[in-house]
Amino acid sequence: MLSLTDKYINPFTDFGFKKLFGEESSKEALIDFLNTLLQGEESEIVSLTFINNEQLGESIVDRRAIFDLYCENQEGEKFIVELQKSKQNFFKERSLYYSTFPIREQALKGDWNYNLKAVYTIGILDFVFDEDKNSPDKYFYKVKLKDIDTNEIFYDKLTFIYLEMPKFSKTIDELETHFDRCLYVLRNLEKLDQYPNKLQEKIFKEFFKKAEIAQLEPEAKQSYENSLKYYRDLNNVIDTAFDDGLEQGELNTQIKTVLALHQSGSSIEFIQEITGLEIKKIMS
Repeated sequence: MLSLTDKYINPFTDFGFKKLFGEESSKEALIDFLNTLLQGEESEIVSLTFINNEQLGESIVDRRAIFDLYCENQEGEKFIVELQKSKQNFFKERSLYYSTFPIREQALKGDWNYNLKAVYTIGILDFVFDEDKNSPDKYFYKVKLKDIDTNEIFYDKLTFIYLEMPKFSKTIDELETHFDRCLYVLRNLEKLDQYPNKLQEKIFKEFFKKAEIAQLEPEAKQSYENSLKYYRDLNNVIDTAFDDGLEQGELNTQIKTVLALHQSGSSIEFIQEITGLEIKKIMS
């Protein structure tokens, strides 16, 4: 679990991500982060309102969606922010599906001219898409609907942004922009044992203060430990599956099976018997 050297929250845990970006007291950090990602867009985010992150389909048989963060800015534009901890074969399709909810909820009954507010879907990925593995220096993807022949934007109110965080490898001395510094903090926060002197912006000083594990109440600290254990268990399962040479489909099955068995209280020996993985590799 937590070691004596752990000082800052891991932002890739469910608890950490919600604590650092999904609370009312975290809005300033979230606004700064989103504005950094959306540089070049027409409007700057001044204020945000959190929206219920559970979205239901139009009928009882429709699939529901639960976003990590769902918010709206002062212009009524919608932002879905998803943290994806493990590789998912159809994450792009999932992003597209998620974007349909804020689009459909804008529909008005009766005579309506279909004038929509912009929708942004942002994926912070703790993995790399297979098709991007040969582009080690590209970790930021901003996607809009474009005309194939002219390469001009056909529709500018639907935007998908992906950050492949494992590719970001800049050191503290190599950071040049605010965007670099944001990604560095996100990528390295858990590993740091003190506040970096080279990060002088006020936003970072407040972010690091909120990320200190020592300031958590006992109940919150226990919730973080549980979330951190789940995150590490997930990574151990993935590493084990890759070490054993599993294909992606088998990997997804192993992840679901091991985590389900572990969370239900099954013994390591029983999990080993079911999955065929070595005991020492399954859980740390």
